[in-house]
Amino acid sequence: MTRQKKQDEWREQWTLLQDNEIFLFREWIYPNRIEEFDGKTVLDCGCGGGQHIVFVAPHARTVVGVDLNTAEIAHERTRRYGNVTILEADIALFSYPEKFDIVYCIGVIHHTDDPDMTFRNLVNLCKPGGRVILWCYSAEGNWLVRHLVEPLRKLIIARLPRRAVLALSRIVTAALYPVAHTLYRIHLFHRLPYYDYFGNFRGLSFPRNVLNVFDKLNAPQTIFITGERIRRWFGGGDFSKVHIDRYKGVSWRATGILKT
Repeated sequence: MTRQKKQDEWREQWTLLQDNEIFLFREWIYPNRIEEFDGKTVLDCGCGGGQHIVFVAPHARTVVGVDLNTAEIAHERTRRYGNVTILEADIALFSYPEKFDIVYCIGVIHHTDDPDMTFRNLVNLCKPGGRVILWCYSAEGNWLVRHLVEPLRKLIIARLPRRAVLALSRIVTAALYPVAHTLYRIHLFHRLPYYDYFGNFRGLSFPRNVLNVFDKLNAPQTIFITGERIRRWFGGGDFSKVHIDRYKGVSWRATGILKT
């Protein structure tokens, strides 16, 4: 397989926006805890602007961040940490002379050309007895994004300048607030799509909600991951202590310890 092509959309996203919501990272890696990174060698696959590395670096012995599109941004935003190395590479093909205690991929594998190949490489980069942590968009629970937002993105939004997409994201985010704070507060309507998701929405800052919307309008490609697929990744006998669950009805979080 050839290296995935660079996608300027990601460089522009992490130039325009930042993420400092540590509580989301804590929930995405659950049942793992950041404190369990203490003294560990850690690999961040698809590190974006280095936002998660900032959370992890104070705990880990060393952190290597890998990204095909935003290595320079991540390097600049994590340069104060002497235990961090940032490399430019395709995470589906990336190799390293040592294996890691913890390999995590948060919100990235569903944007790769071949998620199956990417996951196999994550496993290959983890040492026996080490831990793989994954968070990704689910196919289940995302009908609206898959069948309405994605076609609009491909047909219209992808042609717009990124700053126009950012302006659109702010408008959409503002329009969601009245709905999130009225209808989606009523437990009687808990079966509405994105009911749990809007619980998070209400707890986040306006800029962070804009980032969530922008990410969906900006991503050049998204392969929504089915439950069957993620259970196959972690269920082939390579892992122990596997934990897989839905997060807020729109994503999967999964983890396991690589058997020795």
